[in-house]
Amino acid sequence: MNKIQEGTLLWEPTEEDKVQTALYDYMKWLKDHKQIYIDNFTDLWEWSVNEVESFWKSLWQYFDIQSKDPYQTVLTTHEMPGAEWFPEATINYTEHIFKKFVNQETAIIHAAENRKTTETTWNELYKDTVGMQQTLKNLGIEKGDRVVAYSANIYETIVAFLATASLGAIWSSASPDFGTESVIDRFKQIEPKVLITVDGYFYGGKEFDRLPIVKKIQDELPTLVATIGIPYRDEQATFKELDQIMLWKDAIKPGDQTELEYVHVPFNDPLWVLFSSGTTGKPKPIVQSQGGILIEHLKALTFHLDLSEDDRFFWFTTTGWMMWNFLVGGLLTGSTIVLYDGNPAYPDPKSLWKFAEETKMTVFGTSATYITACMKDESLVPKDEFDLSHLKNISSTGSPLPPEGFQWCYDNVKSDLWIASSSGGTDVCTAFILGAPILPVYAGELQCRGLGAKIESFNDQGKPELDEVGELVLTEPFPSMPIYFWGDEDGTRLHESYFDDFPGIWRHGDYLKVTNRGTCVIYGRSDATINRGGIRIGTSEIYRAVDYIKEVSDSLIVDIPDGEGDSSVFLFVMMKEGADLDDSIKKKITKQIRTQCSPRHAPNEIYQVPDLPRTLNGKKLEVPVKKILMGKDVDKVVNKGSLSNEKALDYFIQFANKQKELS
Repeated sequence: MNKIQEGTLLWEPTEEDKVQTALYDYMKWLKDHKQIYIDNFTDLWEWSVNEVESFWKSLWQYFDIQSKDPYQTVLTTHEMPGAEWFPEATINYTEHIFKKFVNQETAIIHAAENRKTTETTWNELYKDTVGMQQTLKNLGIEKGDRVVAYSANIYETIVAFLATASLGAIWSSASPDFGTESVIDRFKQIEPKVLITVDGYFYGGKEFDRLPIVKKIQDELPTLVATIGIPYRDEQATFKELDQIMLWKDAIKPGDQTELEYVHVPFNDPLWVLFSSGTTGKPKPIVQSQGGILIEHLKALTFHLDLSEDDRFFWFTTTGWMMWNFLVGGLLTGSTIVLYDGNPAYPDPKSLWKFAEETKMTVFGTSATYITACMKDESLVPKDEFDLSHLKNISSTGSPLPPEGFQWCYDNVKSDLWIASSSGGTDVCTAFILGAPILPVYAGELQCRGLGAKIESFNDQGKPELDEVGELVLTEPFPSMPIYFWGDEDGTRLHESYFDDFPGIWRHGDYLKVTNRGTCVIYGRSDATINRGGIRIGTSEIYRAVDYIKEVSDSLIVDIPDGEGDSSVFLFVMMKEGADLDDSIKKKITKQIRTQCSPRHAPNEIYQVPDLPRTLNGKKLEVPVKKILMGKDVDKVVNKGSLSNEKALDYFIQFANKQKELS
């Protein structure tokens, strides 16, 4: 792996590129319609966060948001929590999906390990959504009722969601690789009336029957009036094992209704319930509003991803990750969204790049973990094997993309490429630090703070700083913030999650540096940073250093305080096949960290592990592992059903027990 300096300029858009963007069009629109003269991103961001009401009001007009009842107030207060947006307006999310785009153009391209690539038109999507809406109405689904899906990242799931939202009902979904208790922990909290489920799924060439699990889920959800089964693993599946079952083909069958009916709900009514990963206990049921998601996704996808009717927008995700909801939002822009369900490295590591060629995708969204995995496969050079001429953007999220990840994309995918690393989260169902097509790309840096998102880096005294690492905070309200947590009647849990540290200010839980040129660097979770002698360093910096050791495939580091002002730093490494952690490799790792990070952040001990625990979305369990090693009860700090590899915890539980015996 070639070393590259963080902040190295890698790419700049041409003037011709810039004038073709939606951002450029919006700045021109502001000039023509609002007499606001802004011609660069920095000034646009400053205006958007200092004139909050004016900015979001302009988006209402620019995006032609449809409201049965007009708004009179943009924002009720700047105090958080409690700020409400456009409170008098009544809208419908699904109406904005179909308001322009009902035609024979392709709306969705979808494929899976067990399904060939298929294109579905806007007309077909609309017709199937009408059929599904009629079924939900016949089942008694009304505004505020909950519809849940234990389903894969497939076309049918999107139809079910759009039909649910069209009725003002509330959606929630979980991926079929979630364990039984993990799904029950989520869905039981919100008392759904309808369950939509697949019979199983495929991953890595293996098939997994989920019907026994679905039966257990049904038994734990007494509020269900019906279950709709999607034959996915087996096209002939009858779901006879389940109660109150209706097959998908019957659920979307055309009836008397030929057009969608839109139930207009208050702007701040719930659209869906997203659940936190559950890595620190019972998953938090995060409720976001129809209007807040609508206006934020229109902004982020149009301006920051530059999506239009000409784009094919892909993100590798499951239905259990907020990126699925974000991907569906691509339909708001008229772009074609691209779905893939299965293992991204099956049958080989080239699969997604081959899929990119086949679908002619323009935006390739993935996780930083996927890109770093590609980097470690020296035989993988996508540009040499695949036609990626349509590809204009690679976006990544989930964890910080190291500078070397940026460089790998330019060297191995395409030299003329806009790369956008992004950061946000389930809490806001968007990225609020992300890309902009009119800005240059610097290695290891996120291009900009999102329009309307007053992101700052706070020091311990609660003051904003530049070029210093601090807490990522939002100091002004933001439309897609949670309207509440389900079941959190007095708002205590919401307040504890975001507003306890800096009253009236959202603390996100990440360490951030905002540079003088407006770019950002994320250093990992602030509660997982390494603090030695009062000098804090993000875990992402440690991982970047360890990645240079070719024998190591992955690593996890934790800093365990001793209660007396000192701490022990433990580094756990997974070795590549055929390699073992010996003294010479330990020395190489330590030297790399001492040189690249600092001598004081070298680990006290380095251990080889068979596997590292991760969520189903691929995130390392840094904070739960830290708590386990500090003696916390495993069941209280991690929801095992949220993990992709539960057995990986065994090593750390045994390690903690040994440490306890030695103390």
